[in-house]
This record gives sequence, C-alpha cells and structure tokens, in this order.
Amino acid sequence: MRNAALVFSALSLGAISAWAASPDLRTLAEDSGYERTGRYDEVLRLCEGFAKSHPNQVRCQRFGQTPQGRPMVALVASADGLFEPEQSVQKGRPVVLAQGCIHAGEVDGKDAGFLFLRKVLAGEVLPGILSKLTFVFVPVFNVDGLERFGPNQRPNQRGPVETGWRVNSQNLNLNRDYTKADTDEMKAMLGLLGRFDPLLYVDLHVTDGADFQPDVAVQIEPRLGGSDTLRPFGVELSQRVLEELRKGGHQPLDFYPNFVKKDDPSSGFVAEVPPPRFSTGYWPRRNRFGVLVETHSWKPYPQRVKTTFDTLVALLRGIGDRGPLMQKAALDTDRADAKRPVGSRYPLTYDNGPVPVSLSFPGYSYKLEPSAVSGSLRVSYDSSRPEVWKIPFFGQVVEKDPVKLPAAYYVPPEHAPWLSAKLKLHGLSFTSQSEPVTMPCTSYRIRSRSFAETPFEGRHPVRVEGEWTRESCTLERGGLVVPVAQRAGGLLAQLLEPEAPDSFLHWGFFDAIFEQKEYLEDYVAEQVAEQMLAKDPSLRAEFTKLLKNPTFAASPTARLHFFVQRHPSYDRSFQRYPILRLDSPPPAGKQPIAAGSERYGLWQSGK
Repeated sequence: MRNAALVFSALSLGAISAWAASPDLRTLAEDSGYERTGRYDEVLRLCEGFAKSHPNQVRCQRFGQTPQGRPMVALVASADGLFEPEQSVQKGRPVVLAQGCIHAGEVDGKDAGFLFLRKVLAGEVLPGILSKLTFVFVPVFNVDGLERFGPNQRPNQRGPVETGWRVNSQNLNLNRDYTKADTDEMKAMLGLLGRFDPLLYVDLHVTDGADFQPDVAVQIEPRLGGSDTLRPFGVELSQRVLEELRKGGHQPLDFYPNFVKKDDPSSGFVAEVPPPRFSTGYWPRRNRFGVLVETHSWKPYPQRVKTTFDTLVALLRGIGDRGPLMQKAALDTDRADAKRPVGSRYPLTYDNGPVPVSLSFPGYSYKLEPSAVSGSLRVSYDSSRPEVWKIPFFGQVVEKDPVKLPAAYYVPPEHAPWLSAKLKLHGLSFTSQSEPVTMPCTSYRIRSRSFAETPFEGRHPVRVEGEWTRESCTLERGGLVVPVAQRAGGLLAQLLEPEAPDSFLHWGFFDAIFEQKEYLEDYVAEQVAEQMLAKDPSLRAEFTKLLKNPTFAASPTARLHFFVQRHPSYDRSFQRYPILRLDSPPPAGKQPIAAGSERYGLWQSGK
C-alpha cells in the first residue's frame, strides 16, 4: 500500500491521461453484467477519458488529495464548456453536484453516475440538459476506502462481489464529518462546494437495515425543516421525482426508513431532519438543497444501479425545469439571512410530534423469534411473501431547542487561527479585531457536562448544560467577530452555540476548559474558608443555610468548594465557554471581512 500511495501522490492529471489512450467509457460493472465494480484506477481512466472524448463538454479536475496520497477528482460537464464556477454564475446557470462512495462499499452511485453522464453526453437521456445546468460528478469521495477492496465487506448487500470499505484510511466516517471537518477529504469537498455552490447536492448511498419492497429512498431537504422560502421547492421537487420514479416502475420513499425500535418493523418508522454532520443536514443549512439517495441493499446490484440512474435523471429533469426559480429562492434566502435581525429564533434540532399516523407499508412477511446465538429476539424476513405492514409513522417534524441569535459571536485570539480556517471552509465571514474594546457581552458558564464513554469519529463528544450571563467583556486584539447577519448565519449557530448537537464544543475542540489547572490544597482551603467566614457575615449566612441540605453537609469536597470558587485564586475560565455572544458589533477596531465563498461573492455582486 505504501508504494501505491507514493505512485498516487506523484500523479498529476496530466499523467492520468496516459491511462486513457482509448476513450472507452464503459465500466467494469457494465462489462461484467454488474457482477463486479471497478477500482480507483478505472475512475481515473474514465475521468480523463470523458474529458478526452468530449473536450468541449467535460473537464476532469483534481480538487484534493487523500491521507494515503491519492488524487480526488471531479468531472465537470456543461454543454458549452462552462467549467469554472464564475462562468456558470455569469450565465445564471444552476449547478448540480452528485457524489458517490462517501461510503465506499456503497458503489451504486459511482457506476450509475458514469453511465448517466455517458448517456447524457450522447443525447440518449435528457437532451439539452447541460445547457440548462452544470453537472459536477465526484465518482468516489472516499477514495482510500474504495482501495480497501475485498469480498464480503457488505454482507447485508446483494452485489457486487467485491467492494470498498465504509470509512476512510483513518477509520473516520466522512458522512459524520461535515461540521467538524477533521479529514483531508472533507476539507477538499467543502472547498469544492464553496467554489461551485451547487443548488443541489446529491449524496448517493445504499441502505443498511430491514428488508421490504421499496427500492429507493429519496430524501430532499429543506422539506421537513429549514428555510420557509426553500421548503415549498423541496416539497415540489420531491413530489416530482417520486412520481417519475413510480411511473418508471420503482417504489420510492421520501424518507429514510428508520425503525423506531431497531429490527422491529411493528415499532414503525420515524422521519427525521438530519443534523449537519450529515450531507443532507449540512448543505440545506447553507441555504441550498441536499438530496440523500438510498437504494435498497437487498435488491440485486444491476437493479440498484438502474434505480440510481433513474433517480439522477428525475432529479436533473426537475432542476432543468425549475432551476432558475429555485436558484432565485436560494439567493433570496441568502439575502434575508444577511439582514437577519438580532434576537431571531433559530432551531438547533428537530423532533417528532408525539402522535403518529397509521401507515400501510409494502413490506415482507417477517418473524421475531428467540435467537440461540445472541439470546435476544431476532428478525427474519421472507421476501417471497409480500405483505402490507400496518405500522405507526412519526412523520410530523417540529422545531426543538430554538435559540435567540445574537448580532455576532466573538472568538478570542487564542482560538482564532484554527477557528478562522474552519469558518472559511464553511463559507462564513468574519472580521479581525485590531484594537481592544470593552463592551457588554453574554458568556456561557457550563453547569454540567457528559462525555461519551467511547470514542465517536475519533473524538469523545461532550453534551453540556449551562447558562448565558450578561457581563462586561474585553474583545482583545486578534480576536474574531463573526456576524450572524450573513449568508448561512444559521449554520454559524450550529457551529458555535455550545448546546448545538454538532458544535465545535460538542466535538471536543474546547476540551481544555473542562480541566482545572489551578487549585488550593485542602489544608489551605480550610484556612481560607475560616478567614472568609470571619470577614463576611452574608457569606456565613449563605453557608449556614446550605448546611441544612444533608447532601451538601455530608460532602467535605462540596463544603470546601463553596469557598474555593468564591476566592480570588479560583480559575474563572474553568468550564467557561470561551466564545461570547454580542448584542451589537464592536464600535471600532475592524479589518475587512474575510470572504468565505468565492462564488457567493460573485452572485451577490451580480457579476
């Protein structure tokens, strides 16, 4: 593997062209009757092969490099050679970006995408569509995962005989990395998204889980949650896509089929608005449309590729017809966000309503019976016996944990270097404080915290509870002032609000605040406590009152801590979240805003 990595790291797209002397654009999947799928050398060959065969319509672009040194490539397709984002902006042309293999065992999107692009370019499907939109195709997002190639890696999936691996070479799941952006792959993808600013971001997957009759789930957001302006377009596009798929003989769902109780169909399904760690939760929070396509793992591979192909056709047909109106709605939402008033309410999460509806769902006969292996109940399905499940469906979605947004967040200078890089990746803008300014602020003091017992995506996430308190703060030189009134200000709240489920605090970027580094020895604390009791009658009265609480009275640690935390030596930064809320911009000390998205700036300037 090391030698292969060195070869890839030295590879340029110019060198790739040597592999594509023959412009054969067929995949191994096609040539094997969809028994097998190609590895990454095929992706590179086809990327350059498409560009060579259609030089005026396709460009093969390298946009990143994996941890193991392999190039990440995208195919950009346009009827008239609009290969750069600026050109699409000038034409007012929407961009659709589709990616395969974020989980590299789920290879349907890779093979279906190449087939789709070839037939579009040949005029066999959607004639003229590339004059209405620009299509960007990333065949493999998780490149290193694809090269961890082998049989039996998806035992709950019917074909192909060998696939890649779910996670990347660092054992990280890319579809949990959109907000924290730990991986090289995600940093590259966020850069690509920032450049092209696709109206529609399509993430091509294969399901895990139960066996039933529907062959694909297509979840489009905003639809259940998100922007009031964009939701009607998400609903309309969803209805159009599902209707077209039904006419084509498919059984589509408009939600990802999660059981309320794992492996128990009788518990019913729950519809969810994904949090922003997922692609379909992240991109809508940047005021664009995200699409999760999940073909059903128990359907044969040829069928799944055909289903993915048909879904791409339906999605691009919808954007071709309604793209300009949807693009206008997205830009209108950007402009509204840029004028967002202080105190606006924003939901950090969504929940399901308590009352389900009865759902008639096309499933298969199943049994729940004791397992001799696990000792628990196991489910088994009989796909030869279709039946209709009468089950509850929790399809109502309601806002949860809304916060009142400030005018801006302040990031102290010690956190500015790494956090400014993250904000730029997410297309967010900020100013740098050039001179100290003292002004009112609101700070967050953590009352309780709970760390995950085991690592999750290379980190130990923490959930906190606490309170915001008004105080006077000094904004130091070199700190960042991040205005909420900007495009995707809601995403900013997802990153910086301490109780948000995918905030930087949640993901462990501020763990040092939970470590108390200065302390008093108990014998010193005893002396300090006696002095404080003697000098302060009100403190003595407060302490005496607390002694009536048996739990407090029985805890020497709690009793001493009562005094320690009131002593001048106590570390006031302990469990204090370093990011502040500001109700108004600082009166002075600004530098120019750092642009977070090149394409957004072009749109806004009207170029």
